[in-house]
Amino acid sequence: MAEGIQNGLLAVRLVTPDRVLLDATAEAVELPSAAGYLEALYGAAPLLAELGAGEVRLHGGTSGDQKFFVAWGFVEVLPERVTILAETAMHPDEIDRAGAVADLALGHKMWAEAGDDGAKYDEANEITRKAEEEIASADGKS
Repeated sequence: MAEGIQNGLLAVRLVTPDRVLLDATAEAVELPSAAGYLEALYGAAPLLAELGAGEVRLHGGTSGDQKFFVAWGFVEVLPERVTILAETAMHPDEIDRAGAVADLALGHKMWAEAGDDGAKYDEANEITRKAEEEIASADGKS
């Protein structure tokens, strides 16, 4: 991490419960927060945010330009470091596109059957959003 500090780069770590996907530096990191995309740069004010579903994009540094699909979790942004704790994270080429299409159909079905149950609508929307973002990431359209 000292190298990142000296060069004005962010130390970036992407972690899931199963593995560490990334431990590198970057000039900038774009993140899908639950409230929308945000970008972290070296020297940014500290921030803790809920992670949404979408792509993490890294620019420059030892990471080069990379993309990862992530869904649900938290991100901690500090002036010299970004730590992403994701429930799901993978390279776009690891995405099971057929599975995501099936999940999208399930989400639409659940939404249509939710009736007056707000919790069921929320669950259906969460499944649908994740599936749509997975498909976009797999297709390179995110």
